[in-house]
Amino acid sequence: MAPMSAPAGNSRPFLNRRLAAFGTTIFAEMSALAARTGSINLGQGFPDTDGPAEIAEAASRAVLSGLGNQYPPGPGVPELRTAIAAHQQRFYGLSYDPDTEVLVTAGATEAIAAALLALLEPGDEVIALEPFYDSYAACIAMAGAVRVPLTLRAPDFRPDLDALRDAITPRTRLLLLNTPHNPTGTVLTPAELAGIAELAVRHDLLVITDEVYEHLVFEGSHTPLASLPGMRERTVTISSAGKTYSFTGWKVGWITSTPELVTAVRSVKQFLTYVSSGPFQYAVAEALGLPDSYYEGLRADLATKRDLLSDGLAAVGFGVYRPQGTYFVTTDIAPLGESDGIAFCRALPERCGVVAIPNQVFYDDKSAGATQVRWAFCKKTEVLREAVERLQRLT
Repeated sequence: MAPMSAPAGNSRPFLNRRLAAFGTTIFAEMSALAARTGSINLGQGFPDTDGPAEIAEAASRAVLSGLGNQYPPGPGVPELRTAIAAHQQRFYGLSYDPDTEVLVTAGATEAIAAALLALLEPGDEVIALEPFYDSYAACIAMAGAVRVPLTLRAPDFRPDLDALRDAITPRTRLLLLNTPHNPTGTVLTPAELAGIAELAVRHDLLVITDEVYEHLVFEGSHTPLASLPGMRERTVTISSAGKTYSFTGWKVGWITSTPELVTAVRSVKQFLTYVSSGPFQYAVAEALGLPDSYYEGLRADLATKRDLLSDGLAAVGFGVYRPQGTYFVTTDIAPLGESDGIAFCRALPERCGVVAIPNQVFYDDKSAGATQVRWAFCKKTEVLREAVERLQRLT
């Protein structure tokens, strides 16, 4: 069959102009490059080992016993919504009604999309921490809103609250926060969160917080913004199972918020996936009840891998910004005599057999991230050691 083409005289591009700037994601490009060259993929943030065997077995039991094989309830199965509410109470002292204040989504990505599409009108301004995860920019564009970056600058990657205050205008609708922050690994402090909360309350702003790395904090601790005074009623908190339990392919995420905000987000979510991940929802409900020792072991294991990769990259000659949390370490390639992160990452597989991600793609201010490169350390120890050995070819 011949490929489809635009009708004669129809010069308008097929792709919605709001998305014209968003082509194939850098993750798809770099993962394809890794496969083609046989390189070690330290680009995309997924573990190379599965999560707890008992949770995989719970998913298997659910499938074989017919739990979730047909459409689950739109808000999510009751067992999972109850477990999410219990998790928020257990770790943060936050009380949510599982029937009206919890919504299960197809991963955090759908939660972000549904929340932004639900809460924004064309022309609204969204202040987001830059560098921002790529789906933030795309979803803001799909909503017809305007993204306003609050740039986190090397070497500390801390938010400038004076700059945030100056960025707020009468058109500002919401703040989009990510803590622990991907890609920099910054964990917002209680003082920084208190300053952000004060501005949100003063200007009556909504806040969406992406907290998918909440259990991957190596220095300091994670504080949900919703736990601060005046914030529960204006905050949509997003998290997911993928990063915490190492089952990224299951795509089980959730939001917690007020009944009014959950209803708004659910109104959009029902026209995206409608429902998803039926049997996996039952398994994640069990995962959320794992003992403290699981979370402590996860953090300790990843902290060791963070240090292994960070030390190895520093020995090669990279400038290393050691992260406080997440799966990722950001480096500076300038000490190696390099000035273009995108060109560096595209050439790296042929030079060394390793794939990384250029942070520049996460910035509107391209100069701020021009020499930054992100590496994922959620891999087997032997894989990280081999990657460091290969990277020594650079010197």
